[in-house]
Amino acid sequence: MSVDGGAVRPEDGTGADEPGWEVDPDDEWGVAVVATVGRQLKLRREAVGMRAADFAAAAGYGEDLVYKVESGKRIPRPEYLEKADEVLGAGGLLAAMKEDVAKVRYPKKVRDLARLEAGAVEIGLYSNHNIHGLLQTEEHMRALFEVWLPAYTEEETERMVAARLARRSVFERSPAPALSFVQEEATLRRPVGGRMVWRRQLEHLLELGKLRHVSIQVMPTDIEDHFGTGGLIEVLKFPDGTAVGRSDGAFAGRPVTDPKQLRILELRYGMIRAQALTPRESRALIEQMLGES
Repeated sequence: MSVDGGAVRPEDGTGADEPGWEVDPDDEWGVAVVATVGRQLKLRREAVGMRAADFAAAAGYGEDLVYKVESGKRIPRPEYLEKADEVLGAGGLLAAMKEDVAKVRYPKKVRDLARLEAGAVEIGLYSNHNIHGLLQTEEHMRALFEVWLPAYTEEETERMVAARLARRSVFERSPAPALSFVQEEATLRRPVGGRMVWRRQLEHLLELGKLRHVSIQVMPTDIEDHFGTGGLIEVLKFPDGTAVGRSDGAFAGRPVTDPKQLRILELRYGMIRAQALTPRESRALIEQMLGES
């Protein structure tokens, strides 16, 4: 997935910290990547005979930030690596580390999910308590994170927002995967973030629904026999015929690949889609909600 990440370069040149670029100590792979990159930056700087203070001045960053990056305590932004490559004359070797470093900013669970979504040719998603993350506007997701209890720190919020935004590249893939969403009506009527944020979220859904490879259906609140009471369902299918699925109400919420277990999830999701409004009917309902707001 496309990602951005790293150290800060404010206008005053001090390189003061920015939320969201700390290394997650529980992410062993991320810690190793950032430590390796920091070590390479330091070795290159020392190889050209430049002190940390001199490099900081030449690159336009604070000396404290340079030490944090080189010691593996801070994730360097792409522009930091590009500037370091230029100042230290690395010939593109340091700038080339941007892709791996960028992924580190996202929590491991999100990276794994993004990797699966990036390789899927068909994705089916049912969400019953919030609008699904892939469908959320940035304002909407921020509003959700801000009311979480216990409260997230600013750094945690920035980290999660960036990760969720990066996953939206699944809509732009070529060839495009078939994306199917079923949303509970209640999730669309809840004015998360206030009326204007809510309106923009509904407008966003209408725009996504215009994409040929995207299907958005609404499950009416007043339906009597509902097969989605077990909670969220995700089913991802891949080019080689394999699949992975997950449901809050089955198999302890763990991802499953066993064909028998997958058939259960596919059956439930199929029945949910059959019960929901058609995409055309769902679009009309969303437009009606906008008209009523």
